[in-house]
Amino acid sequence: MAHYHASAATRGSMEIVPYSGELDVELPPVDVKRQDSLYRDATMPAHAGHHGQESWVRTLRLAFQCVGILYADLGTSPLYVYANTFKNGVGHPDDVLGVLSIIIYSFILFTMIKIVFIALYANDDGDGGTFALYSLISRYAKVCLIPNQQAEDELVSRYRHRAKPSATLRRAQWMKNLLETSKAAKISLFFLTILATALAISDCMLTPPISVLAAVNGLKLRAPHLTTDQTVWITVGILVVFFSVQRFGTDKIGYTFAPVVFVWLLLMAAIGIYNMVKYDIGTLKAFNAKYIIDYFRRNKKKGWVSLGEILLCFTGTEALFADLGYFSIRSIQLSFTFGLLPSVLLTYIGQAAYLRKHTDMADISNVFFNSIPSSLFWPTFVLALIASVIGSQAMISCAFATMSHLQALNCFPRVKILHTSRRYSGQLYIPEVNIFLCISACVVTIGFRTTGFIAKAHEICVVLVMVITTLLMTIVMLLVWKVNIWWIAIFFIVYISTESIYTAAVLYKFTHGPYVPLAMSAVLMLIMIVWHYVHVKRYKYELEHTVSRDEVKDLLERRDLKRVPGLGLFYTELVQGIPPIFPHLIEKIPTIHSVIVFITVKRLPIPHVDVSERFLFRQVEPKEFMVFRCVARYGYRDKLEMANDFVKVLVEYLQYYVRDLNLYGVGDEPLKIIFHSARVDSFTWERKPSGHVIYAEEMLTPAQSFSELTMHPVSMSSRLAHFQTGKMNLEEMLKIEEDQKIIQREVDNGVVYIIGETEVVAKPHSNLLKKIIVNYIYSFLRKNSRNGEKMLSIPRGQLLKAGITYEI
Repeated sequence: MAHYHASAATRGSMEIVPYSGELDVELPPVDVKRQDSLYRDATMPAHAGHHGQESWVRTLRLAFQCVGILYADLGTSPLYVYANTFKNGVGHPDDVLGVLSIIIYSFILFTMIKIVFIALYANDDGDGGTFALYSLISRYAKVCLIPNQQAEDELVSRYRHRAKPSATLRRAQWMKNLLETSKAAKISLFFLTILATALAISDCMLTPPISVLAAVNGLKLRAPHLTTDQTVWITVGILVVFFSVQRFGTDKIGYTFAPVVFVWLLLMAAIGIYNMVKYDIGTLKAFNAKYIIDYFRRNKKKGWVSLGEILLCFTGTEALFADLGYFSIRSIQLSFTFGLLPSVLLTYIGQAAYLRKHTDMADISNVFFNSIPSSLFWPTFVLALIASVIGSQAMISCAFATMSHLQALNCFPRVKILHTSRRYSGQLYIPEVNIFLCISACVVTIGFRTTGFIAKAHEICVVLVMVITTLLMTIVMLLVWKVNIWWIAIFFIVYISTESIYTAAVLYKFTHGPYVPLAMSAVLMLIMIVWHYVHVKRYKYELEHTVSRDEVKDLLERRDLKRVPGLGLFYTELVQGIPPIFPHLIEKIPTIHSVIVFITVKRLPIPHVDVSERFLFRQVEPKEFMVFRCVARYGYRDKLEMANDFVKVLVEYLQYYVRDLNLYGVGDEPLKIIFHSARVDSFTWERKPSGHVIYAEEMLTPAQSFSELTMHPVSMSSRLAHFQTGKMNLEEMLKIEEDQKIIQREVDNGVVYIIGETEVVAKPHSNLLKKIIVNYIYSFLRKNSRNGEKMLSIPRGQLLKAGITYEI
């Protein structure tokens, strides 16, 4: 047995000297078994929650800022709700009270209670929306259709942040088993997620037209000669300008114009109070839910169908949930409860009071602008127009974020994603999506011409996303939350039943406009399903045809194989094993670089991965050939670095891995680790008779040198079972230094990026449907999407492509 003292001079190096100090305490020995997979310690401390303790000053500042980002869409819905609900006139004076009562309780039930006070807590480390719910579920159950999950992923600190469900919760275990063992459950969950995503994108092409057109229609009160065609083209002009400025990163609009939206909400509330006092204070009776019953009793089927227009009062709720990442839960709850809720409800109450006295169609068709005092028309019109643009901005930002998430799921062809702000990672701009939404919004405006027709198309998106959110929320409650089963049952019964009534009312009018977003959603879903289906099939094909260890050894030991100077980065999607394209390349060109690293860029179901936890390394035998496997892990919101910056970080962590590999991983037998003291400078290693150290599932974080651990006794004790080392001598130290020098020398000689150009075709005997999907639809999408080297920002002069065809 030998004793050593470790002290560091610089990061990445250490000095080993004999230690002759007195031993204080002996801890029990620890045996660590080898795990035959990629390994590396994810030892970063758990991050504080996104919504942890925060000062009230910061909360109030965020509450004010989220007024500009989140509430403009919800705050502009009074522009068109009553006009569309009573498009055929008011049949009975109390119908206004009935509709107002439905608006009040729908807004409170679906927006306030469901989203603001329940769903916001089902966030994925601060991110909200349907995709975040799916990511959260996938952290607790293996529901991903691509078999690339690794045990090491759960060691990432943000992955660890949420503990797994307790084994005592039988329902959580039951739900987990159901999702993991049932292929139908996995596919259904995936289908619901992409359906909600497709609907959300379709909604984004409807929100700008209906909001801006409703605001522009206010001009008719001051310019009666203005025709419908003229208002349509004014709206189109505003939309074109609106989409043109997206490339500048207009998420900043929400922060810059938060005061504008705040003034807009105050103005709406003031006008609402004015109308209520002037026309009919009795509209407050609408808080009595009996008016809802009376409304349906009088109008029967007609009243039920009108629910489709009434639900427009909470459009924008999905964006509120999806844009959670900018703010904290408490700031949203505070600003919603004391800001948006009273303002919007007072506006609806004021308009209802006006309608009680003015039932002519001329008054109803533009009730919002008709009900305001004439002296406030122009300020109100300008604010309404600005608020409608800001509300549209929130939806467009949501579309960009959603498309980025789809890329992470490998559910959509590659598109160019630009980050418009270095400070805010969530500020994205996708040129292709922006052009598509711009054209779609203009076509919708020109085609439908009025808010009434656009509203019908808008309804289907809102209601189906509501239902899917309820279903995914129920799964989260069963699988993740430790909530009493009766509360879950109440939540599910209340919301699925009420939302089903709204859904039925919307679907009843299917032929009057909702087919437009459904048709667009169907096209988007077809693209997602085809792209993901082929991606899964291709991954499984590569997994089944990975090159065995013996085959790799034979390839590397071929006499005709030439080694050329430089570092070769070979990109592959496999997280383990060598892809079949490698021997194909060697067969065609029997030349490889002096150092080869097989790189897999992998997205985890968490928003962010810290750079210190990004890389998993493993060396491929035989070691003297300097061939490594590496998995570079990113969160679905993380930005990929430029190729040169990526290489710098990769090489840095590869150097640490080479050091740690020689220090802690040189054999196969278990190692007994004995700590003789909690003091910084005294610890002991005892080898078993074989004299070998072990491989482990978890290695020291490469950013931490061995000596840095010894300088922190608490940290060192806590990692007792996570590292191993052996007796170091000068020869081993020189070996580490030599390997690190070789890597650096080859990097200096030049880096070459090798990308496999994989063509996927259906097998000759496949059925006709599969041939159409793979050979035609997928092939068309692939040819018209961005190349992998562009997504990875690889310089053309350093790129090498290797082609191969897979039959799936």
